[in-house]
Amino acid sequence: MHQAQFQRHPVRRANTACANPVLLAPSMMCADPCHLERELRRLEHLKVDWLHFDLMDAHFVPNMPLGLEVLRALRPKTALPFDVHLMVENSDFFVRELAKIGVQAITVHAEACPRLEQTLRRIRGLGIRAGVALKPATPLNTLEGLLELVDYILLMTVNPGFAGQALLPGAIRKLADCRAWLDRSGTRIRIEVDGNVSFKHIPHMVAAGADILVLGSSSLFHKPGSLRENMARVRKGIAAGGRQRLITKAQP
Repeated sequence: MHQAQFQRHPVRRANTACANPVLLAPSMMCADPCHLERELRRLEHLKVDWLHFDLMDAHFVPNMPLGLEVLRALRPKTALPFDVHLMVENSDFFVRELAKIGVQAITVHAEACPRLEQTLRRIRGLGIRAGVALKPATPLNTLEGLLELVDYILLMTVNPGFAGQALLPGAIRKLADCRAWLDRSGTRIRIEVDGNVSFKHIPHMVAAGADILVLGSSSLFHKPGSLRENMARVRKGIAAGGRQRLITKAQP
């Protein structure tokens, strides 16, 4: 099993405007599928934190851009942690297979797991970080009583399945509500946000409480710019959002 480091609360040298540094997780679904190893090297050079993989089964969502064999082939090529978002009906099967590959984090959808607590315990029992994803219409209280089993919550700001969708109304408000709820609970659970994490929306998402950004076609892989140029814009947006978060917290 690949033993890439995956700290519970990783610390970066940048993004110091935020108390909890913002982690960058490029979506490999948006990378060049014909040159994935080359894409890995470019992302390593940009010092990203995680690699985000969306695994779909064409049932839970009507798409299937990446498969297990792609992850198996890429795992020995990099020390970057693999953050896998399962959009599948049979989560437990994929959890078993991903453990064999050696991924560091697995996110399951609350809507797809009839025995969510059991699935989360299984992931953690394998020594893997456990996340729960919520569709835009799924309420936060779905996770009542489960926070002790969760390392991070992934909030979908679009309906899962396809890149390039518009941000849904209420997404930023839900993100802020989730951050407030977690702060009241006294946990250090991170919030990962996925779906139109664009140059325009990144400052608002960070200000609302996001601290893991899944970067796709509207930011890091935005076609008109190079990866380096796009990353500079991403970091600028994070810094702006971090400053706004500090201002908001300082207000009475």
